[in-house]
Amino acid sequence: MTWLITGGAGYIGGHVVHQLTEAGMPVVVLDDLSSGDLGRLPPDVPLVVGCTLDRAVLDKVMAEHQVTGVLHIAAKKQVGESVAEPFTYYRENLAGLQTVLESAVAAGVRKVLFSSSAAVYGMPDVELVTESTPCEPINPYGETKLAGEWLLRAAGRAYGLSTVSLRYFNVAGTASTELADEGVSNLVPMIFQRLTDGLPPLVFGDDYPTPDGTCIRDYIHVADIASAHVAAVRRLDAATEPVSLTLNIGRGEGASVSEMLAVVARVTGHDTTPEITPRRPGDPARVVASADLIHRELDWRAQHDIESMISSAWQAWLSRHPGLR
Repeated sequence: MTWLITGGAGYIGGHVVHQLTEAGMPVVVLDDLSSGDLGRLPPDVPLVVGCTLDRAVLDKVMAEHQVTGVLHIAAKKQVGESVAEPFTYYRENLAGLQTVLESAVAAGVRKVLFSSSAAVYGMPDVELVTESTPCEPINPYGETKLAGEWLLRAAGRAYGLSTVSLRYFNVAGTASTELADEGVSNLVPMIFQRLTDGLPPLVFGDDYPTPDGTCIRDYIHVADIASAHVAAVRRLDAATEPVSLTLNIGRGEGASVSEMLAVVARVTGHDTTPEITPRRPGDPARVVASADLIHRELDWRAQHDIESMISSAWQAWLSRHPGLR
């Protein structure tokens, strides 16, 4: 029972691949390496360098590795870039998913796990975001993820697939140095980069209707994201009837940007007094997950706190910036 992991050499994908292989599940990775890194993969995991839009490559992987399930992580994910390049995002994220599904169905694969995003919710005006909170994405990235969920559900109904969509909230941390987040688009590495450059961290607005005026988010350790995927794979492998689930992956606890900066200061010993800049368009004041449904359906809960996320990310960052202390 081999699972195909698209985007498996990326930051999140690498953690997922490691946890699946540690659980004894055979996997094969398809990645175009545009943001992936070979160093994130265990040495015995087969890698096929290719694009999710390439049907011939997908068909060959499905056949040669006797794929029985697909975990689709590969996607473009920068919100600002999606606004500037919507054609690219719809092609890569939505047409890419469609091509993967077409290949899977043709190969007789009936289990698909899809990496979605809290971006599908847009700017929810609720204390906790549940899976039934209305989805009103505010950028092309979120739109492609929501449309991907629709496509997956439609394919499930039409072809008898078992499907799970996992909506990620704000990912941070690392399980090991070689699996660390190399980008600086997420909050924690963005703060680290500013500290490395000798600059104060940036805070985009401190006048939100929150206790300290900064945005509140649900931050979750990437190792917890990976363990949720393992739980979902097990659920799909054990299913005797078609499954259709959409689940949040979060801790159910919010932390403001100011609170995150305080933890970074404590962990790193650096001054994190920020520079306040104008709000970014479209940033909601608060987005915090309800994680009740994933606990009921998959018996899963997050295990790591914010200090663990930041500490693990900081140690990995120091290994790549040895002059910084």
